[in-house]
Amino acid sequence: MAVHGIDLGTTNSVIARTGSDGRPEILTGMSGEPITPSVVLFASPGEHVVGEGARREALIDPDHVCDLVKRRMGDADWRFVAHGKAWSAPAVSALILRSLVADAGFATGQPPTSAVITVPAYFGDEERRATVLAGAYAQLDVVDVLSEPIAAALAYGFGRLDGLVNLGKSGRGDGAGVVETVLVYDLGGGTFDATVIELADRRISVLAVEGDHQLGGADWDQRIELHLSREFCAANPAAEDPMDDGIGRQVLRSAAERAKHQLSDVLSTEVVVAHDGVTTTVRLTRAALEEMTGPLLRRTIDLTRDCLAEARRRGVEHVDRVLLVGGSSRMPAVARALHREFGYEAELHDPDLAVAKGAALYGEKKELERMVAADLRTRGRLRDGEPLSDASGDDLDTACRRVADAFGVTLTQVRRAIDITVDTVVSRGFGVLAIDAGATRLETSWLVHRNDRLPIRTSRSYGTVRTDQEVIAITVVEQQGQVESSRVEDAKILTVGEITGIPPGYSAGSEIQVTFTMGFDGVLHVTAYHVDAGIPLALTVTTGATLSQAEVARERDQLGRTRRRP
Repeated sequence: MAVHGIDLGTTNSVIARTGSDGRPEILTGMSGEPITPSVVLFASPGEHVVGEGARREALIDPDHVCDLVKRRMGDADWRFVAHGKAWSAPAVSALILRSLVADAGFATGQPPTSAVITVPAYFGDEERRATVLAGAYAQLDVVDVLSEPIAAALAYGFGRLDGLVNLGKSGRGDGAGVVETVLVYDLGGGTFDATVIELADRRISVLAVEGDHQLGGADWDQRIELHLSREFCAANPAAEDPMDDGIGRQVLRSAAERAKHQLSDVLSTEVVVAHDGVTTTVRLTRAALEEMTGPLLRRTIDLTRDCLAEARRRGVEHVDRVLLVGGSSRMPAVARALHREFGYEAELHDPDLAVAKGAALYGEKKELERMVAADLRTRGRLRDGEPLSDASGDDLDTACRRVADAFGVTLTQVRRAIDITVDTVVSRGFGVLAIDAGATRLETSWLVHRNDRLPIRTSRSYGTVRTDQEVIAITVVEQQGQVESSRVEDAKILTVGEITGIPPGYSAGSEIQVTFTMGFDGVLHVTAYHVDAGIPLALTVTTGATLSQAEVARERDQLGRTRRRP
């Protein structure tokens, strides 16, 4: 029955499920480690290695090792080429997912077939579609794509209150229910999110998101790498710069990661850099690390401030708790900066595993909801398409008991799944390119705005530009910067296509209505309607993140012929 939860991370990935008692548990493979490095070594045309083994072999075969692939999700043009074969970001990610599935099968005796996969809150439409495609490549039914801060909040609520039905019990009371407002500061290996979430009785609501999916712990590592390289070259002017050699750079990267981790616990460490026949010991202090990476930390603080400002515009006057999630949030400078800038006492909340645990809880929720709804529909107590909230209280109680008995879970687990609701918001604005009112230039017409609450259905009307116009070109765009801009060059093009099927006999300016819909998964759908004719129109688009059918078929075949080396 279990829908597994997967944290598909930039540097590390984790898989979890809920146990018989409803508690989330991390699944480990033969290595016994709960975390799998998100690294793939293409050892040969038909063989690959995932995880710690791939990371170790990166030191001797860097040209065939792919890491940080999550930063490439949604980039339809990017490819990693190894042994003459090209791999898209979803295809590389699928190999990581397959490794996690194998680990789960080893741990439980039954490989998972469905999963909730988490993504950064600030991921846009293309990145989310690419994540779903990666799951499909890995032969997983992706039940949902869940924002990482929501997953962390689910895990936090469960662990703190021993049951999400009582979320918010320790927060503020205003007579209308008890509420706890939480800021989730998520600094992972390759992405950063700041999210304000409201935890209330039976509800988790995202109020504001901000972030940068090209900012994370890997950027701290790169600053350390450059520092070690400069120190090595200064001490050995006749030697080759390690940064100019593939193996040398991998050695520096490993040394930088170790130094960063050590400096979270000690004030100074010594790093041995060996290259080109010479060895240098570089002393690195926490103070020096914080100075060289200060601009990176400042960027996260600025994004956090923007997130809090948006939350204030939505009525949030106070933050009750700050949760630090993501391995890189362990750095002492993070908590100090949050206290210095905002006065918050931040707390680490299971930074490496919370997201996967929360995803597993959400997966259980989705599966139990599905079974309860199926029971009600089978008995004629709920029509197709109707939400569970439309069922009567007595019918819902009876269905929950039947599901609990049939699948050997507690009634409390089923009720928790039904009672808890999760609300979220749009991470980026979406719109179309349209000719301005003066018919002089193209500009962006925004239909969906960042931090609008999901689900969304919104429409905007546009006029044809000539009589008997048969086809309308449409370009769907996504917000790139922090602020919406009408300038075409400031938007990211998502889809380019045509609206066809417009009947003849209509003059210029006849009304075409374009509708955007987006569910909780954050994936955008676009439809069109000819108002004067009263008919729906065919909308054919090409999405940037969606590979061609031919390429999808090629990659599926390529994945099928590539086996994992133990």
